[in-house]
Amino acid sequence: MMKIAFIGLGVIGFPVAGHLASANFQVCVFNRTQSKAEQWLQSYPGEKADTPKQAAIDADLVFTCVGNDDDLRQVVLGEHGIIHGMKKGSVLIDHTTASANVAKEIAAALANVEAGFIDAPVSGGQAGAENGQLTVMCGAEEAVFERVQSVIQRYAKQVSLMGSVGSGQMTKMVNQICIAGLIQSLAEGVQFAIKAGLDVEKVFDVIGKGAAQSWQMDNRHKNMHDDFYDYGFAVDWMRKDLAICLEEAKSNGSELPIAKMVDQFYSDIQSMGGGRWDTSSLLKRLV
Repeated sequence: MMKIAFIGLGVIGFPVAGHLASANFQVCVFNRTQSKAEQWLQSYPGEKADTPKQAAIDADLVFTCVGNDDDLRQVVLGEHGIIHGMKKGSVLIDHTTASANVAKEIAAALANVEAGFIDAPVSGGQAGAENGQLTVMCGAEEAVFERVQSVIQRYAKQVSLMGSVGSGQMTKMVNQICIAGLIQSLAEGVQFAIKAGLDVEKVFDVIGKGAAQSWQMDNRHKNMHDDFYDYGFAVDWMRKDLAICLEEAKSNGSELPIAKMVDQFYSDIQSMGGGRWDTSSLLKRLV
């Protein structure tokens, strides 16, 4: 039986680790807040470790899904980090949305202990993770990717190799840039429909079958209209992701005026106390 370590049991990691356990892999979990690991064990078969290093010992595959670059460095390269427990030939699959630079840094460190690395950020949110319908964009050597693709498919509807290490994170940046603009446009459209006295549901039922259709429109226009944002992908996380995008844009010469503007709009939402609101809360600035 393949042995798997899973580090980070947040809104994505918790259900993803569960899918792996349900697929009869031998799963050992670690979470910085130990009570979350204990909660996971109440729902799924497996065991928990006291440190990332302990979880990684003898594991064939190690998965990480943590907050940001610094968190990732700590759980991989820190004193009790994964790197000190990984065996030769094992692979680390990182689902954190982080920078391409930290992906390359960790890949190089793991190469020194003859372990592989895949940067594999995801799209699809909590619902996608819970339903096993994530989209996973990967950066890795092709041979390493082929070894783990079938495992990732246990909880994903789409798993794609985008290029060498760092390419997964770059692809996720494109994803977040596009989403930011879509949500702002949707917020403006909902506001306009309300101000015009239109039947909002009828409007979006009609235009959602035409060229304006998007996942955001299908899944977020109603909660915008209902002024309900207590779920989904948090504003704080989106600002973290957009900061990564904007920093990378400085390096590659990209112009991101809309992403930069929407990032500031999300700053306004944070000032309103909405850091944990869903990203569709951009409408709150307008009504």
